[in-house]
Amino acid sequence: MPSLSLRIDLDPEGRIGPGKIALLEQIGRHGSISAAARHMDMSYKRAWDLVGEMNRIFGKPVISAKTGGRAGGGAELTAIGLALVSRFRAIEAAAAAVARKELDALQAEIEAG
Repeated sequence: MPSLSLRIDLDPEGRIGPGKIALLEQIGRHGSISAAARHMDMSYKRAWDLVGEMNRIFGKPVISAKTGGRAGGGAELTAIGLALVSRFRAIEAAAAAVARKELDALQAEIEAG
Protein backbone atom coordinates (compact mmCIF):
# COMPACT_ATOMS: atom_id res chain seq x y z
CA MET A 1 0.00 0.00 0.00
CA PRO A 2 1.45 3.39 -0.90
CA SER A 3 2.18 5.63 2.05
CA LEU A 4 3.13 9.23 2.57
CA SER A 5 6.46 10.27 4.09
CA LEU A 6 6.74 13.84 5.29
CA ARG A 7 9.81 16.03 5.53
CA ILE A 8 9.56 19.68 6.58
CA ASP A 9 12.17 22.20 5.43
CA LEU A 10 12.68 24.74 8.22
CA ASP A 11 15.65 26.75 6.97
CA PRO A 12 18.09 26.40 4.09
CA GLU A 13 20.26 24.01 6.07
CA GLY A 14 17.74 22.27 8.32
CA ARG A 15 14.78 19.97 8.06
CA ILE A 16 12.88 17.53 10.18
CA GLY A 17 11.44 14.26 9.09
CA PRO A 18 10.43 10.86 10.36
CA GLY A 19 13.94 9.89 11.50
CA LYS A 20 14.55 12.88 13.76
CA ILE A 21 11.03 12.68 15.16
CA ALA A 22 11.45 8.94 15.85
CA LEU A 23 14.73 9.71 17.64
CA LEU A 24 12.99 12.27 19.87
CA GLU A 25 10.19 9.79 20.56
CA GLN A 26 12.72 7.10 21.52
CA ILE A 27 14.60 9.51 23.79
CA GLY A 28 11.30 10.33 25.46
CA ARG A 29 10.38 6.65 25.74
CA HIS A 30 13.75 5.43 27.06
CA GLY A 31 14.88 8.52 28.98
CA SER A 32 18.32 8.14 27.41
CA ILE A 33 20.06 9.24 24.23
CA SER A 34 22.26 6.14 24.18
CA ALA A 35 19.29 3.78 24.69
CA ALA A 36 17.34 5.57 21.96
CA ALA A 37 20.32 5.30 19.60
CA ARG A 38 20.74 1.59 20.36
CA HIS A 39 17.04 0.98 19.80
CA MET A 40 17.32 2.65 16.38
CA ASP A 41 20.61 0.92 15.44
CA MET A 42 22.28 4.33 15.37
CA SER A 43 25.57 5.43 16.86
CA TYR A 44 25.50 7.60 19.96
CA LYS A 45 27.46 10.25 18.06
CA ARG A 46 24.93 10.27 15.21
CA ALA A 47 22.07 10.66 17.69
CA TRP A 48 23.86 13.59 19.37
CA ASP A 49 24.57 15.15 15.97
CA LEU A 50 20.88 14.99 15.06
CA VAL A 51 19.87 16.45 18.42
CA GLY A 52 22.46 19.20 17.93
CA GLU A 53 21.04 19.98 14.50
CA MET A 54 17.53 20.28 15.93
CA ASN A 55 18.83 22.50 18.74
CA ARG A 56 20.45 24.75 16.14
CA ILE A 57 17.34 24.92 13.97
CA PHE A 58 15.05 25.83 16.87
CA GLY A 59 17.55 28.00 18.73
CA LYS A 60 16.94 26.14 21.99
CA PRO A 61 17.41 22.61 23.31
CA VAL A 62 14.94 19.92 22.23
CA ILE A 63 16.15 17.64 25.03
CA SER A 64 17.46 18.12 28.52
CA ALA A 65 20.36 15.80 29.26
CA LYS A 66 21.99 14.90 32.56
CA THR A 67 25.56 13.63 32.51
CA GLY A 68 26.26 10.12 33.72
CA GLY A 69 28.08 9.10 36.82
CA ARG A 70 27.16 7.30 40.00
CA ALA A 71 23.48 8.32 39.74
CA GLY A 72 23.46 7.68 36.00
CA GLY A 73 22.60 10.05 33.22
CA GLY A 74 19.43 10.53 31.34
CA ALA A 75 17.55 12.71 28.95
CA GLU A 76 14.06 14.03 28.53
CA LEU A 77 12.32 16.12 25.93
CA THR A 78 12.01 19.82 26.64
CA ALA A 79 8.79 21.72 25.98
CA ILE A 80 10.01 22.55 22.47
CA GLY A 81 10.96 18.89 21.89
CA LEU A 82 7.51 17.72 22.98
CA ALA A 83 5.83 20.38 20.81
CA LEU A 84 8.00 19.42 17.83
CA VAL A 85 6.96 15.76 18.04
CA SER A 86 3.30 16.63 18.58
CA ARG A 87 3.12 19.17 15.74
CA PHE A 88 5.02 16.96 13.31
CA ARG A 89 2.71 14.00 14.01
CA ALA A 90 -0.37 16.25 13.65
CA ILE A 91 0.87 17.63 10.31
CA GLU A 92 1.72 14.10 9.18
CA ALA A 93 -1.79 12.82 10.06
CA ALA A 94 -3.47 15.77 8.32
CA ALA A 95 -1.38 15.29 5.18
CA ALA A 96 -2.11 11.56 5.11
CA ALA A 97 -5.85 12.21 5.48
CA VAL A 98 -5.82 14.67 2.57
CA ALA A 99 -3.76 12.29 0.42
CA ARG A 100 -5.76 9.13 1.25
CA LYS A 101 -7.99 9.27 -1.87
CA GLU A 102 -5.01 9.67 -4.18
CA LEU A 103 -2.99 6.98 -2.37
CA ASP A 104 -5.94 4.59 -2.73
CA ALA A 105 -6.15 5.42 -6.45
CA LEU A 106 -2.43 4.79 -6.80
CA GLN A 107 -2.83 1.42 -5.12
CA ALA A 108 -5.65 0.56 -7.52
CA GLU A 109 -3.33 1.39 -10.43
CA ILE A 110 -0.65 -0.88 -8.98
CA GLU A 111 -3.13 -3.72 -8.55
CA ALA A 112 -4.51 -3.25 -12.05
CA GLY A 113 -0.89 -3.50 -13.27
